[in-house]
Parts: sequence; structure tokens; C-alpha cells
Amino acid sequence: MKITSWNVNGLRAVMKKDFADSLAALNTDILCLQETKAQDDQVVAALDGLDGYHVYSNSAVRKGYSGVAILSRERPLAVQADIGIEEHDQEGRVLTAEFEDYFLVTVYTPNSGNELARLPYRETWDRDFLAFIASLGKGKPVLMCGDFNVAHREIDIARPKPNYNKSAGYTQKEIDGMDRIIGAGFVDTYRHLHPDTVKYSWWSYRAGARAKNVGWRIDYFLGSEDFVRQRVTGADIHNDIFGSDHCPVSVTISQE
Repeated sequence: MKITSWNVNGLRAVMKKDFADSLAALNTDILCLQETKAQDDQVVAALDGLDGYHVYSNSAVRKGYSGVAILSRERPLAVQADIGIEEHDQEGRVLTAEFEDYFLVTVYTPNSGNELARLPYRETWDRDFLAFIASLGKGKPVLMCGDFNVAHREIDIARPKPNYNKSAGYTQKEIDGMDRIIGAGFVDTYRHLHPDTVKYSWWSYRAGARAKNVGWRIDYFLGSEDFVRQRVTGADIHNDIFGSDHCPVSVTISQE
């Protein structure tokens, strides 16, 4: 079974950039999207005619901003939007699908912004999101995916030194947030299977960064430790697929 995550940087925009062909190439059982930049009805309308998937969406109150969605061939047992904290739930950043033997969570983590103006909010988010995930994990294993807006280690960013503690996504406070997720018993699936591979999932639109591969790995699948070790058999970064400033990332999981 293949599960894919992709920050599309605007669903309606990516639909005009060979999205259907990309989806066919991915041949994925579940597709988690971030930054749909659309209301729930607009997500459904944009994906109209896309056969074989059940579509679920969580949109921000503010139009054209944030938003996540899950497309699944298998109908989940239940789908839950948000994390139950009003401050965060205005922005449509989390969607959880419950399956028989695990929870699948897609997340679009807040960006700390220009001049790190939103870093204090990001720290609050990181703590509250981890508490939500830890609570879920008491019931079933958790597999979470999405744009976590942090390069966790030097290997995950092309130019670590000039960006460290200066650029959103590579400050120590953001790295600490990812460390806490790992410390709570969750495994970075890509690093688990590819400990030394240099591969990125996001590139700035500026200065031809993607062509030069001056990128960041900020899109992840993180899972409960036993689940990852027993069930995750593959993890990939599909940087041959275009249409966004991010590329899709995926995992393959075995059936029990």
C-alpha cells in the first residue's frame, strides 16, 4: 500500500499543471495534500472527475490560505479535522483519517515567516500538535505526513550555515520541535531507510534553486516506532514530479 504526501501550493493551480498525470504516475492508494489554498467546496469542485478516491478536506477560515485534504481509495472509519484548540483550528492545518489499525494524520505546519515574526506562535503550535499526536497514539499507531516546515539536520538542507537561526525552517527552536516529536517515539521514515541520502523536497522559486538542487527536506512521514519498523517497507522523495515548489514524498506499508 502506498501513501503519498504533497504540498501542492494551491490545488486549483496545480490542477492546471498536469496534476492528473502526476497522480497517475504516483499510483498511490492515499494522497495527502497540504496548502490547498481553497475552501472545502472548492476542493471538491477542483477534484471533480477524479475517479477512485474518497475526498476529505479541512480549510482555513481565511480564504485562499493554508488547507489540507486527504484522497483515499479506501473509505476511512472516521475523519477528524483540526486538533481541538481554537487558536490553531482557524487555519485548516490538520486532518486525521482513522483506519482499522492506525491513524493517518496530514499536517501543514505553520511557517515562522519573514524575519521569524511567527516563531513564537510556531513554538506553541509544535507543543500543541505533539500533545495531539501523543494522545492519538494511545489508541492506535500514528502515521503523520506533510510539510513540517523544518529541515531537521544539516543533511536536510543544501546550505545549512547561512540559514541557521536566520531563516524560517532552520532555527534551533524549530529543530527542537522536531527533536521532541522524535523523542516522543516517532520515527522519520525516510532517514530510517535512507540514513545518508541527500535528497530534498522543497526549493525556492528564486535563483533557479530547483535546477541547481539548492533545496530543503521539509516534507516528512513520521510514524510510531513499532509501526514503522514492522510495516514501513519503503520511503521515497519524488523530485521528478513538478507542479509545485514542493515535490511529493511517499511511504510503502505492508499489510499486517
